[in-house]
Amino acid sequence: MNDADVSKQIQQMVRFIRQEAEEKANEISVSAEEEFNIEKLQLVEAEKRKIRQEYERKEKQVEIRKKIEFSMQLNASRIKVLQAQDDLVNSMKEAASEELLRVGSEHYHYKHLLKELIVQCLLRLKEPVVLLRCREVDVYLVESILHSAKEEYAAKAHVHPPEIIIDSVYLPPAPSHHNAHGPSCSGGVVLASRDGKIVCENSLDARLDVAFRKKLPQIRKQLFGTVAA
Repeated sequence: MNDADVSKQIQQMVRFIRQEAEEKANEISVSAEEEFNIEKLQLVEAEKRKIRQEYERKEKQVEIRKKIEFSMQLNASRIKVLQAQDDLVNSMKEAASEELLRVGSEHYHYKHLLKELIVQCLLRLKEPVVLLRCREVDVYLVESILHSAKEEYAAKAHVHPPEIIIDSVYLPPAPSHHNAHGPSCSGGVVLASRDGKIVCENSLDARLDVAFRKKLPQIRKQLFGTVAA
């Protein structure tokens, strides 16, 4: 083999090695690019998931905040409605209290009412001796019907007429502009056993409170359509 053949073989070998190197380099480049693209895609997807998760978290926070705000507004509205209802009911009671003042001014009817209230208390107490407390302005009316009240009670209870002692301590006077915040009484009586352990409160204000509490569900139903708890 001469020098020319050797040189030709060497060149062929060099071309072959170079071609293999280029092919290998291309494979490495393609593989690297594919890995890069895969990694880039994974990073992009990971970021997308983070963004979606963050968006969902904030969206839930917004929904929760909206629900809380709606609940607060709803509760505030309910409180306003309940307050308005209570104001209306209380105004009705105040109007009824003002009407009680007229009862005491009609002496004939009030005198008859006092007698019924006293008899009712006597029937509840069933005591031989009782203390009676009334307004100072009503003492003369009470004294005028005391005997007939005792006789009526005795006839109904089939007992001897009791001894009734009018207390020197009086119930408060009727409400007025001069004593708007002080204790007051629209009329009626309070009877007690002699030792004070048993009390029957039959003042007009107490009777109004009892009647109002008893009728309150019915009043609310007629005014507002439902019975409030």
